[in-house]
Amino acid sequence: MVLAQPAPQKRSVLSPVPQLNSRLRQMSPAEFEALMPDLQLLDSLTFDEFKALMPDANFLYSDEPEMESSLHYSQLALLMSCLESFWDDRDDFFIAANLTIYYSPQQIKTRDFRGPDFFFVKGAERRDRLSWVVWEESGQFSNVIIELLSESTASVDRTTKKELYSHRFKTAEYFWFSPYTREFAGFRLVDKNDGDYEAILPTAQGHLWSEEMELFLGIHNRQLRYFDPQGQMVPTPREAADEAKALAREECIRANEERSRADEERSRAEKLANHLRSIGVDPDSL
Repeated sequence: MVLAQPAPQKRSVLSPVPQLNSRLRQMSPAEFEALMPDLQLLDSLTFDEFKALMPDANFLYSDEPEMESSLHYSQLALLMSCLESFWDDRDDFFIAANLTIYYSPQQIKTRDFRGPDFFFVKGAERRDRLSWVVWEESGQFSNVIIELLSESTASVDRTTKKELYSHRFKTAEYFWFSPYTREFAGFRLVDKNDGDYEAILPTAQGHLWSEEMELFLGIHNRQLRYFDPQGQMVPTPREAADEAKALAREECIRANEERSRADEERSRAEKLANHLRSIGVDPDSL
């Protein structure tokens, strides 16, 4: 097979029309093979050559299954909203929940479109994406992945995905958490060439430090939460708003108390001045 720039009409693997995605999954291996480059060539390709052979990212929509329960939904919403609010002044990161990561033609051929429950990419442009397409992001994979365990996914999350994230993605840190049992573990990639994870040791509070996010992860009220380096829990937007209201109320109370004390002192001073005048003493002369 001669390496050449593919014709434009052959670059779109997933259709921008959702109804056509099911047709693509139903193609026979021979039909789908015609859409993709020869896998045997990949080892000899440069990154730019690899990118040129891959599908146009504009047509690679995320293709993830529905979340398994309301517990999964609320936990992912919590992880997303806390960081979005806490890092509101930053534009050098990308976070996503239940979004497909496209990373190889083999993955597309097998239609293995499952993505992590949550992932964080450091140094990425903060903007909306239809999916995370590695060859459109200068070859960058996620720095942190969090999987939410369930009865149907726990085995895969602890084995197959752990292997994928360490050896293929080279993801620096991998955490899993069960919203049901509160099982919580974290792993760090010590040597990217070796590709093996080592367990992250917990603090006395049971928190696990993420070097990539520079935050702790830990369980609070049966949910996985972030904690800053000082151990303070990163608030949700609602918690932050409630805290701001509480601080405003406290400040208002303090201001009222100070006004009351000033009024009392002024009243006492006026009474004393009146008493001195009543006995023939000029208070201004004292």
